[in-house]
Amino acid sequence: MAETDIFEVTRDVVADGLLDERGVETILAAARARSKEQPLTVKERSEIMGIVTDRAKGLAFSELPLPLRVLSILLIATGALGVAAGIIALFPLVNSGFLEEMLGRITATTAVVIALAAACSFVSSLLSFVVGLRLIRGKRGAASALINVNIAVTVVSLVCEFMLFGIGWELLFNFAQIAAQVALSAYLNPSLANESNLRAGLRRLDTEVHAERGTLGLADPGEGYIRLDFFNLFWTFMVGCVVGLIVEIIFHMVVVEPGVYQDRAGLLWGPFSPIYGVGAVLMTIALNRFKDRNIVFIFVVCTIIGGGFEYFVSWFMEVAFGATAWDYSDQFLGDLFGGRTCLLFASMFGLLGTVWIKLLLPVFLRLFNLIPWKWRYSVTLVCAAFMLVNSVMTLQALDNWGARQAGHVPAPGIEQFYAENFGDDYMANRFQSMTINPDKSVRA
Repeated sequence: MAETDIFEVTRDVVADGLLDERGVETILAAARARSKEQPLTVKERSEIMGIVTDRAKGLAFSELPLPLRVLSILLIATGALGVAAGIIALFPLVNSGFLEEMLGRITATTAVVIALAAACSFVSSLLSFVVGLRLIRGKRGAASALINVNIAVTVVSLVCEFMLFGIGWELLFNFAQIAAQVALSAYLNPSLANESNLRAGLRRLDTEVHAERGTLGLADPGEGYIRLDFFNLFWTFMVGCVVGLIVEIIFHMVVVEPGVYQDRAGLLWGPFSPIYGVGAVLMTIALNRFKDRNIVFIFVVCTIIGGGFEYFVSWFMEVAFGATAWDYSDQFLGDLFGGRTCLLFASMFGLLGTVWIKLLLPVFLRLFNLIPWKWRYSVTLVCAAFMLVNSVMTLQALDNWGARQAGHVPAPGIEQFYAENFGDDYMANRFQSMTINPDKSVRA
């Protein structure tokens, strides 16, 4: 089958502006036939979806039933009122000093959650207003896209309210709002579900074909060594977290305090040190197209990335939580960087990065692909959700630990939860290399 046939088939399928289930099957059949000769590249899959989204259409505003036309007007009205109310309410709060007083009685975690909830409410109102305008102007596609964004905003708002108030009747409003938005989005664009099925089908076909060819995870020709997709980058992060932690523990037991074990983990749960995980991801992204360059070039780039990121993490931990996990002031060039990094440990990042890019990345790519291709996305999603919760709760636990060290009495809700489940003794034992000095924090 000619290389251009898949695009011609796609154009023929959506020529009438609609994509139905039969059309999805036709395009996938053409894609499968083409893949027997040469797998579709990421760019080609994007072009196929671009043809579909450009030509598929839903219902114009004039074709909507009267109730939905009324709803679009209500969206404009309620959205405008919500935006106006948010702006009007902000000025008295700022001028009255209420915000300063409140910030003095709560932790940064609680303040951030409250601010995020308020921001979500404002953004949701603004999006509702714009959605109404899009519907009136007959821009179905834009309205559907904004509704999907608003669904995400509403989910974040729901999570914030749960963190602040726990489970209560007020959460039902958020669930009802999400359900209504999902239904409206699906109604506005009958092709959305089929577009989603086509995109998922192309992705499954791509995974299946590359698994059969033994090229799963590798980048398309001219695009570097590995595909910089979520799957590869997430498992690069996970491997970096674990391997980096192991290396650090061994280094501490052999060089720093011979024979003494110290837990160097960086998250509440699991053998993970995220500084190494993020470092591995940054190095992989930066050097993906330069894997075959000479070792000196790889080493220098990894040294700069590792040292720079180590400096940033040290600075962030100190100003955000008053936390210090390492101090290299006594090392060569350590004073130059305020003890946050030094030539020795930046060079160690360079060495680890060089070994990772030159030797370990191909090995671990094969290990990544041991996850059955039919399960890889589900397994990755579950693990990513766990790491996200783990990371967010770690930051919140550190924030509340610092607040308690400063003499803050935990308030009911989030702060009390962390005081009871991740108290001072737990945190000191978990983060054995870390000390907290509230005076170093910007909130001191």
